Amino acid sequence: MATAADPGPGRRRRASAPFPPAPGPGATSGRRGYVPGKPLVSPACFTVPVTSPLTPAPNLAPNLAANLAPSLVPARASIRTTFARLCRETRLRLGMSQETLASAVGVSRGQIAKIELGMVDPSLDMAERIAVALSLEIDLIARRPVILEERRQHDAVHARCSGYVDRRLQAGGWQTAREVEIVHARSHGWIDLLAFDPRTGILLVVEVKTRLDDVGLVERQASWYERSAFDVAERIWVRPRRVVFWLAILATEEVEAVVRANRDVLALAFPVRAGAMAEVAGGAWPEPGRGLALIDPRSHRRDWLIRSRVDGRRTGAPYLDYADAARRLGT
Repeated sequence: MATAADPGPGRRRRASAPFPPAPGPGATSGRRGYVPGKPLVSPACFTVPVTSPLTPAPNLAPNLAANLAPSLVPARASIRTTFARLCRETRLRLGMSQETLASAVGVSRGQIAKIELGMVDPSLDMAERIAVALSLEIDLIARRPVILEERRQHDAVHARCSGYVDRRLQAGGWQTAREVEIVHARSHGWIDLLAFDPRTGILLVVEVKTRLDDVGLVERQASWYERSAFDVAERIWVRPRRVVFWLAILATEEVEAVVRANRDVLALAFPVRAGAMAEVAGGAWPEPGRGLALIDPRSHRRDWLIRSRVDGRRTGAPYLDYADAARRLGT
């Protein structure tokens, strides 16, 4: 005997519609989130933050997106499409003709028709005039991309330090690339120096600093640059065997004070110091962890990676602060 759950042999169960019709006023719906009298909008739809002065009429037909399968609904509608739909819907709810709206805005009826069909892009001035005529409230929000640190094209001291590290590594047989841009979604950044050792397959990601103002920012930069470095190096050279992050800081008394004040945090975040870093620069396999060392772009010493006083150096820094370094470096 056939049941509702089992229609029995030779029978086919009637296929149900992908979305049930909207219930009438006062009725309830088994579809979660439905409110009687409001359009059914797929959660995948994107709505530009534009507010209409009118409340939805209770007998309006559901939004077209509710009758489409979720995979067919665009994840983000363009501003042109959204504005066009909103203009037409609001004008009809106000009982306003295209001729009346065109007269209020100061354009032809055909231009209004093209805007409502999404065939043309209205200027910001035109959109504002239409919004005033329809009593629409429009919010246009522009967000800047996330930039971890601005490019220092006009920082001569930084350029001098970066070039110094570049030349030193090249002299040791490393292949280098400077100011390498990395982009992920809305985030932008620039790696000061990439250095690849073809002998070992090691890739150095070197961040050069003239000051150490924000230790947390440096840690965030290190994590992002390390993740991105594999693909970047593969585009320039080959895929490296290992990526190592180095923090090279201008040797000033100002920096020494910051290193001393944050010695515990830096010991965890950058456990490898100048001595072990110098061995890597000479072709040795690196120890685990990120490296930190000071540099003096005027130095011609073989041991060009300088220890901080926290790491045991007894002599003072060659510069008092950034301004002193800029003056003495002639920048």
